Amino acid sequence: MTTTERGIALVAHDNKKPDLLRWAAFNSETLAEHRLFATGTTGTLLQYELGLPVTRLLSGPVGGDQQIGARIAEGLIDLLVFFWDPLEPQPHDPDVKALLRVAAVWNTAVACNVASADLMISSPLLSGDYTPARPDFGDRTLTSDMSAGPEGPSLVA
Repeated sequence: MTTTERGIALVAHDNKKPDLLRWAAFNSETLAEHRLFATGTTGTLLQYELGLPVTRLLSGPVGGDQQIGARIAEGLIDLLVFFWDPLEPQPHDPDVKALLRVAAVWNTAVACNVASADLMISSPLLSGDYTPARPDFGDRTLTSDMSAGPEGPSLVA
């Protein structure tokens, strides 16, 4: 069977990093078949502790969550594995909410704990011919003129 390479983002709040690291170690062979993205310390742990090739982005609170969200919007990430801590307040909670919103808008699969991550990573759809439906927002692209003024680049409809 041919394996479809997917983009998988791995994100974990501090108290959940050990859970994500254990989960990733157990699933390292499967994860190695895909393009991996991770924020800050999570990416460093995955790369150096498990030897997984990871595109490491900024730490979540300083822009990493937005970087993951942008890659979701660009269609580069098919699965977001985000072990967030519901019992601990996060100073960057608006960023977390924005990331989850972008994932929902773009119909991206999200695993928020070990149980949901186990079900998704073991699904035959992960490596199969499955193509999730992505919303069509029309023919809107950034113009090539990035010096459009203080309001930023204009959208072309």
